[in-house]
Amino acid sequence: MIESIMNELEANYKIFKRLLKSSLKTQINWKLKPKDWNMLEVVYHIRDEEREDFRLRIELLLKEASAPLSDSDPESWVEDRAYALQDFKKVRKEFLKERRSSIKWLRSLHKSNWDNAYIHPKYGAMSARMFLVNCLAHDYLRIRQMIKLKYSYLKTHTKKSMKYAGDWE
Repeated sequence: MIESIMNELEANYKIFKRLLKSSLKTQINWKLKPKDWNMLEVVYHIRDEEREDFRLRIELLLKEASAPLSDSDPESWVEDRAYALQDFKKVRKEFLKERRSSIKWLRSLHKSNWDNAYIHPKYGAMSARMFLVNCLAHDYLRIRQMIKLKYSYLKTHTKKSMKYAGDWE
């Protein structure tokens, strides 16, 4: 299972690279609704998650099973770190570099105890394996979010019917 998750994370690198490369300049800051995230905010978020959340927590748990995990509030980072004001190309490049580093690091792990777990007062046992699974799940959520942004942008900015393509939902 660990190997297949690593393979998926590596495949997702290519998906992210393509989705982010093809973003039009006008799409980068576009939002369907004011409270939604735009493409820049999404890529900044996944960059921060890659280096400050998933990889860091997995590494900590693989080294020391009982290591306390620091609090993390990625949702608040969007405003606190002013994601919407950042440079898209720079953040995209940083994310892709971080993902390559994560994959290389994960592939270097041999005979790790993926069941090492921190007992969280609210969530219970949180193992390195659980964080790896959630890292992949997070990829899928953000890929879906990016595709929905692209779809919604097209739907909002075209003067042609998109009914022939089928329903989004």
